[in-house]
Amino acid sequence: MGLFQPIPSAEGVTDRTRPLADRMRPRTLDEYIGQEHLLGPGKPLRTQIERDDTGSLIFWGPPGTGKTTLAKIIANMTKAEFIEFSAVLAGIKEIKQVMADAERAKQYGTRTIVFIDEIHRFNKAQQDAFLPHVEKGNIRLIGATTENPSFEINSALLSRTRVCVLQPLTEDQIVALLRRALSNEERGLGAMKLQASDDVLKLIASYSSGDARSAYNVLEVAAGLAQEPGKNIGEITDQIVRDALQRRILLYDKAGEEHYNLISALHKSVRNSDPDAALYWLGRMIEAGEDPLYIARRVVRMSVEDIGLADPNALALCMAARDAVDFIGMPEGNLALAQAVVYLSVAPKSNALYTAYGEVQQDIERTAAEPVPLHLRNAPTGLMKNLGYGKNYQYAHDLEGKVANMQCLPESLRDRIYYHPTTEGIEKRIRERLEEIKRVRRPAERSEKSES
Repeated sequence: MGLFQPIPSAEGVTDRTRPLADRMRPRTLDEYIGQEHLLGPGKPLRTQIERDDTGSLIFWGPPGTGKTTLAKIIANMTKAEFIEFSAVLAGIKEIKQVMADAERAKQYGTRTIVFIDEIHRFNKAQQDAFLPHVEKGNIRLIGATTENPSFEINSALLSRTRVCVLQPLTEDQIVALLRRALSNEERGLGAMKLQASDDVLKLIASYSSGDARSAYNVLEVAAGLAQEPGKNIGEITDQIVRDALQRRILLYDKAGEEHYNLISALHKSVRNSDPDAALYWLGRMIEAGEDPLYIARRVVRMSVEDIGLADPNALALCMAARDAVDFIGMPEGNLALAQAVVYLSVAPKSNALYTAYGEVQQDIERTAAEPVPLHLRNAPTGLMKNLGYGKNYQYAHDLEGKVANMQCLPESLRDRIYYHPTTEGIEKRIRERLEEIKRVRRPAERSEKSES
């Protein structure tokens, strides 16, 4: 059997050795559950599929949402030759061979649809191999990916395809799929005559995080357990389901988009002073197996970006939380992180320091070669002193008020103000102190003007 093969016919005897999720794969759009925003009556994608005119598509969505199933439904409904292969197994040589075959088939009036599972695993060179054939219309490309196409698919290829976003299935939709599997005698578990209450099926659905394949897998294990000696034969109970579950299945990919979605949700909950939401998103990351030191680093960042000098203790507490995680490990360290995010959530907020440093970076880029003013330079040698290094420098400790009327910025940035403290927390006192410094400088300014 090669890498490339037509989709097998849906007709015929079902292979009972195949996993339940594969056996119960919908064969038609009417059997398909979910994705009403794409496949509901009158929706453009459904209309295009029914007309056999889909063009090239990228199906993007979490695991178990029906990407491959939808591609196979298109295969069953299309008049084109349908070829499926996996990005994990295929290389440039295989791709070029298929493209050459498709180009020859087009000359004889045959259209070719190529379905690529996990298309995000193809590198740039492999993706580029498809581009001219998609452009010429030699093939219609259908790709399936769990990763954000904006990051994983070449922009040139992406611009020639339509991205269809598939959503996680709802609990009610998964319950409907499970109920169908229990009653279907041809492909499902109907021959086992099993019973399961709605509450039990909802329990499975709640643990699946919108992943139909995962829910089918749990149901299949639970069905096997229900037939073991000593069990209430014929009924899948709450306890049987819990036995079938190793742990809650949380949608999370430490290297993918969901990783960034969750840390973004945590950061924005902290910024919005919502400790409950912050704790929830923190828990989602910890329980899904995120590196706790990664979370700790991001929490430290939150303390300086969103709290800053409104509460300088925030940084110290977050550094202590990081040290606690490093020292005692997990799961004990999760409470240190929880303490930190709650503290940050209820702390006074200020991004004044973050904004100030951003403006400094812009000015540095604009005035990168600006020389240090002579009066701010040290003069360790006689030559440097003769050149004016350190001339007119005013030592603040020798002055009343400990503030000199001395320009410390380059001339092109004279009197530039970057830091504008808020009236939140400690920054209110900092604001008052800066006003006091200005008042001390004014007499010195007047004195300097009268002397000149």
